[in-house]
Amino acid sequence: MREDRTNPRDLPIYKKAMEIFHVVSSLVDAAPQVEGDEGEMLKEQSNQMMADAMMIPAKIAAAEGVALYDLRMENASIIRKAARDLVVGLRGLEIYGWNEPRYFNLLRAEVEEFRLLFIDWVAGFDRENYIIDRWGLFNPPGVGPFDKDLDDDDPFDPNTFLGDDDADE
Repeated sequence: MREDRTNPRDLPIYKKAMEIFHVVSSLVDAAPQVEGDEGEMLKEQSNQMMADAMMIPAKIAAAEGVALYDLRMENASIIRKAARDLVVGLRGLEIYGWNEPRYFNLLRAEVEEFRLLFIDWVAGFDRENYIIDRWGLFNPPGVGPFDKDLDDDDPFDPNTFLGDDDADE
């Protein structure tokens, strides 16, 4: 856990994520009730958008709860996907019979504002505090999945971990 962390709810990116959640919630509440297969698909698309809107603030909080770069980046990638899926989801709503430009344009604008906050937020991640991601996705710049881990030269000894040299007695 990060000791220097602030409450995620105080961060501008989290506040914007909550604004997006409220826009999506209002959008879903305003969706027309359509019968048949199209209605089911519209409902399913709405449910997916709500899930994406809820995922964003949860993953911001998760990222703020850890210090390791690779874990923060993993959360950031999920956030990015959820935000992009919200905008793509608008097209799904249109396909399944609902188009409300006022709501749709508002959501697009909110996601764009979020994207700019996201760029600054990710730039603030500590690139020096990481564990090598052996999958190669979430390493800081200049670190590769096959790099030597400096901790490999200092093997873990459970007998000295807590300063208890007499652990075997």
